[in-house]
Amino acid sequence: MKLAVVGGGSTYTPELIDGFARLRDTLPISELVLVDPAADRLELVGGLARRIFAKQGHPGTITTTSDLDAGVADADAVLLQLRVGGQAARQQDETWPLECGCVGQETTGAGGLAKALRTVPVVLDIAERVRRTNPNAWIIDFTNPVGIVTRALLQAGHKAVGLCNVAIGFQRKFAAQLDVAPSDVFLNHVGLNHLTWELGARLGGPEGEDVLPKLLAEHGDAISDDLHLPRSVVDRLGVVPSYYLRYFYAHDEVVRELATKPSRAAEVAEMERQLLKMYGDPALDEKPELLAKRGGAFYSEAAVDLASSLLGAGGSPYQVVNTYNNGTLPFLPDDAVIEVQATVDGNGATPLAVPKLDPLYSGLIGHVTAYEDLALEAALRGGRDRVFKALLAHPLVGQYALADDLTDRLIAHNQEHLAWA
Repeated sequence: MKLAVVGGGSTYTPELIDGFARLRDTLPISELVLVDPAADRLELVGGLARRIFAKQGHPGTITTTSDLDAGVADADAVLLQLRVGGQAARQQDETWPLECGCVGQETTGAGGLAKALRTVPVVLDIAERVRRTNPNAWIIDFTNPVGIVTRALLQAGHKAVGLCNVAIGFQRKFAAQLDVAPSDVFLNHVGLNHLTWELGARLGGPEGEDVLPKLLAEHGDAISDDLHLPRSVVDRLGVVPSYYLRYFYAHDEVVRELATKPSRAAEVAEMERQLLKMYGDPALDEKPELLAKRGGAFYSEAAVDLASSLLGAGGSPYQVVNTYNNGTLPFLPDDAVIEVQATVDGNGATPLAVPKLDPLYSGLIGHVTAYEDLALEAALRGGRDRVFKALLAHPLVGQYALADDLTDRLIAHNQEHLAWA
């Protein structure tokens, strides 16, 4: 079994490698190719990856290349984990929206749109080259904004499933609080990528006892602290929103906070500098503790589970993925991409049925889906008016003067990545 990781020079990659090594019985990889245009980073990450495999006794080979076509040739699955423009572009996404009084974040609001505009054309080019080289390969997308990118891939006819680590993070935290195995916790996880709620937490499977009320009663303080939301708000909701809902539920408060502290991009850039120095140490043969602060916790386990199911090697019976709606949420078009529990096999992902949602959730899901429609149109066809309409439709913008200002700033900061600008 051959897997290719596009963006293999990312400092995330050793997390992925560690998962591949630990879970080799679930996903028996014989060849892993790390693909990245940044040859210097790739060499450092590739060296550590080989040492991790060797230490854990993994028999597979790891190669590195900057040649995309060669790297993905004959691959059974291709994982996408790229960041167009690097941390410098992320720094801009987190900065110029704040100048307009809006959240500066790389996947939400105006910054998220900027990332989508930079990313979608690049990902579609990569996917088309994968299809020419190997039309049977599955594409697993971990590249943000995952929902919009996955929809672009699916609309173009690619065999693609989107993946995020939010759900598996909640599963692991809830399992620890309940003192059970993670596999015993089934989440009623519903929404769009980075716009989801845990409506229930069931023991043993989708028909099991819902222990979310117990979790909120006994661990509500810890849960609300993780979300950076008041305990009273979480109790009133009676569900657990993802961390990203804070940008909607406490927008102005978040803007004030972001304006008074270093950007996350600056923090990550410094972490990456330290991590790459560590990766160059020939004595290092495991992922360093610092990597846990980089983000992407449990990404490797979710990726192994998903790839295993898509490639017929096993995998969990239910997994949270990003895929076509196909009637699951009746208030959305079938071709909207949602993030829900699904069964996954060699034919792809099939969402499980979802109970009728409270308007508190369905209303925001519908609103953000409309924005994502317009965002994808802007990413595919370009043009200032399309960018403006997407921003005007976003629930965190919604005013024409603000949308105009944000549009000008977005284009000015991203010209080198926008072929039409």
